[in-house]
Amino acid sequence: MELKLSFGEKIKNLREDADLNQTQLGKAVGMTQRKVSYLECGKCEPSIDDIAALCNFFKISADYLIGIPKGYIHPNK
Repeated sequence: MELKLSFGEKIKNLREDADLNQTQLGKAVGMTQRKVSYLECGKCEPSIDDIAALCNFFKISADYLIGIPKGYIHPNK
């Protein structure tokens, strides 16, 4: 069984893997430390701009962050 991480858990793991604190990540992607904290603990939802900035910084797909499984095919295709 695959463990599903929340958006915030994924951001926290990526940040910690990059050896960054919340303030450093925030500065790198144009957010405050508080915003990073709120995203990580699920107190606020990310905007499209937040997702894009995080994906660009970590060089990852938005699919990973928002939980779209690999190989997903829309049911109407």
